[in-house]
Amino acid sequence: MARKLARKHSARGKKKSDFTLKRVTVASSVAAVALIFWLISCQAIQRQSGYFYWQHSQKELSEPRSGVDLLKDTLLAQTPTSPADVIIPPLMMTGGDPYIRALMRTISASESNEPNPYAVLYGGQQVHDLSHHPQLCVTIVTGPNRGRCTTAAGRYQILYKTWVEKAERYHPKPSPFLFWTGYSFEPEYQDAIVYAWLSDRLAWGVDISNLLRQGKLDEVLRLLSGTWTSLGYGKEDNSMTQYLPEIYQRMLKEELQIASQN
Repeated sequence: MARKLARKHSARGKKKSDFTLKRVTVASSVAAVALIFWLISCQAIQRQSGYFYWQHSQKELSEPRSGVDLLKDTLLAQTPTSPADVIIPPLMMTGGDPYIRALMRTISASESNEPNPYAVLYGGQQVHDLSHHPQLCVTIVTGPNRGRCTTAAGRYQILYKTWVEKAERYHPKPSPFLFWTGYSFEPEYQDAIVYAWLSDRLAWGVDISNLLRQGKLDEVLRLLSGTWTSLGYGKEDNSMTQYLPEIYQRMLKEELQIASQN
């Protein structure tokens, strides 16, 4: 009788233990699935609209300012004799083709004429976190797209969608994490991606560096104006557009001198 009771209690204990183990296993599975869905949803929010981050960060932004105002401030601060004399910061990346580097600085002269161009949004606001593209949609105040908003950011005023597309192809140090990959927006990576993009013959259908060496700057600017509309040809010219050829020659002289010293 005692043996029967012992076996009965043992069977009950085993069933109870099995049941507890199943509950733990189910709970762990549910937690794992929940974690996966959370990571996927975070990635979806970041890649699609960035609305929540924009709402929070927008409180810290001042009213958008026009390109004319920004140019005026820069001119007054640096007291040049003409817009073509505005000081254009050097690139953060080192090395590379001086012709492409000069072109990059020329693009930034019309797109982000600021002392700290790498952290600037459309309109002149500055951001502090460059661990990723700011992804902030700022209202456009002038031009044919007035009233809409743009995510243009950084030295080359790259849209978030374009940044993700180009970063996936050209970023030298992506940061993968499970189902998500991060792309730092730090200055050297902005330079690296635009440099690689401009150097890619397949991306543009021509060898941009070779055209520049042949003195065909106008042809290059016309080609790139579909991407950077401030480069001219009537799309969204600004106060710097007419000075870009002169600016390019000055930048090229500086870059060739730097290259000769290295």
